[in-house]
Amino acid sequence: MTSPQTGTAPKLLVVDVVGLTPDLLRHMPRLRRLADAGSQAVLETVLPAVTCSVQSTILTGLPPAEHGIVGNGWYFRDLGEVFLWRQHNKLVQGEKVWETIRRERPDYKVANVCWWYAMGATTDWTVTPRPIYYADGKKAPDCYTRPPALHDELVGELGEFPLFQYWGPTASIRSSEWIVEATRRLLPRADLTLAYVPHLDYDLQRFGPDAPEAARAAREVDAALAPLLDDAERLGATVVVLSEYGITAADTPVDVNRALRREGLLEVHTQDGMEYLDPWTSRAFAVSDHQVAHVYVDDPADLDAVRKICADLPGVAEVLDRAGQATYGLDHDRAGDLVLVADPTAWFTYYYWDDDERAPDFARGVEIHRKPGYDPAELFFDPQDPAVKVKAALTLARKKAGLRYAMKVVPLDPAPVRGTHGRLPARDEDAPVLLCNRPGAVGERIAATAVRDLLVELSAG
Repeated sequence: MTSPQTGTAPKLLVVDVVGLTPDLLRHMPRLRRLADAGSQAVLETVLPAVTCSVQSTILTGLPPAEHGIVGNGWYFRDLGEVFLWRQHNKLVQGEKVWETIRRERPDYKVANVCWWYAMGATTDWTVTPRPIYYADGKKAPDCYTRPPALHDELVGELGEFPLFQYWGPTASIRSSEWIVEATRRLLPRADLTLAYVPHLDYDLQRFGPDAPEAARAAREVDAALAPLLDDAERLGATVVVLSEYGITAADTPVDVNRALRREGLLEVHTQDGMEYLDPWTSRAFAVSDHQVAHVYVDDPADLDAVRKICADLPGVAEVLDRAGQATYGLDHDRAGDLVLVADPTAWFTYYYWDDDERAPDFARGVEIHRKPGYDPAELFFDPQDPAVKVKAALTLARKKAGLRYAMKVVPLDPAPVRGTHGRLPARDEDAPVLLCNRPGAVGERIAATAVRDLLVELSAG
């Protein structure tokens, strides 16, 4: 198929609606119309089914064992540090889909709006969240763009990037609406446009996938996407809408690091009365990432003991050594010496302290780069603090006045979390999907590792 306006291969729009499942499509008439007119498949995702790993598989066609993105973060052994949500594209090992296409079409133009590992990528236009970190400690919402002039263009037309609506207790549809509008401005310029729409992540983790709030979030995303999909239709673009994972019900937090500490394997160091994970001296510790946790064991002689401690924890379904990881395509050097997979309704906390009075100050804030593991409690205001929203408002006033501030509003109790993801889905109804506006583009199922080749084919028309 060629573009009706140019006679050339059509533009290709790929929208990652994170958390989209067949169940949620029932509430999304605009996306259902696209699927009904085209094709729809169950997307067979990878382990771990988390954003950075799945997106990297989609763009390279490789499993995590080959592209190296073993989670949203991992322990960088050569630095002795745990880092989540890094942004440099060179962390992704493997040729990206547009680089493959450029072998035949060197002038192929690509725009990336908020897919991960955007910085340093060989795309023509880039938009990705990037706060301003001032020298005095203040943090302000902003985004990174390439080319630089795109920043002032988008901010001038759309306002500042809504960082505090992109993640945290105030996360809302506003961030997805901003992303959609930015994508609409780049779609006519690019041959391939990638957009990441995060809104379904929020209320499904807060309230669970079966809650009324989940259906409402699906309707909000559908409405936000409609103008972009209409633009694509007018341009004769090929449209692919996909997701990385489905979010399922959660009711059991698993404190793996606390268990390792009780056994004398995890160590902390103390500053100003606060405890910090000490990865340099710990014999074993976990980097928790939703329903998957990477356990790093310093001495191979401890491996069997650590395996037993983890296997005996309520909520742990599997403990994967390197051979077990290989069966899932996860046996990369960056992966933990052991990888834990949670029971269907369980998930792993990063908590390592035993007394909340000794928790580090970042634990009560939205600090995705400082916490040595993923923290879904960042989506909540602390329900145990009746003045929490007043405190948040006063803190926001300090920010607007240009003063330093710390938003200490996040609970240390993981109980409010109602949705999770990361393990492979047990039912197709909970699995991610791939929709395409071209009839017959996909069959009933497609592996995440096959999406890259599909995009290459669709780019050629």
